[in-house]
Amino acid sequence: MAINKNHEFEDLDSIKCAIVEKNASAERVAFLKKILELNKFQVVVVDSPAPKAAPAAPVAAAPVTEGDTTPAPVPAPAAPAAPTTFTVGVTDLTFNATNAIFSRQLKTADGHIVTLAYWQEKEAVSNDELPYFENIK
Repeated sequence: MAINKNHEFEDLDSIKCAIVEKNASAERVAFLKKILELNKFQVVVVDSPAPKAAPAAPVAAAPVTEGDTTPAPVPAPAAPAAPTTFTVGVTDLTFNATNAIFSRQLKTADGHIVTLAYWQEKEAVSNDELPYFENIK
C-alpha cells in the first residue's frame, strides 16, 4: 500500500510495479518508455481500465399527436467511444517519478538531466544548465 498518492503500486500483468503514470496516451507511453528504458528500468505497460460509465438517462417518449395513440420511438444518444489510455509502471518498487526528477537521477539520450519541463513534454530539449527555480517566468 502506498504511503501517499505520489508513490503508488499495482500489479500490472501479474508483476508488482511502481506506477509512473496512469491514463497516458500512446504518444506519452512511447516518450516515457524511451526515457525509463534508457535509464535501465524495466517498463510494464497495460491498458487502463475503462472509466465507469454514468447511468443512462431515461429516454423520453415523443409527444403523441392527436388521433395517433402510439408514441414515436426516440433514438437513444450514442455513447462516445472511450479513449484508449495506458498505465505505465516500472518493476523497481523504489522508483518514484517526482523524486527521480527533482533528485536529477534520470538522463536523456544525449546525456542531459531530465528536467520537470522535459518530463512534462513542455520542452523538446532538456535544459539542465539552469536550476528549475531560475527558469520560472
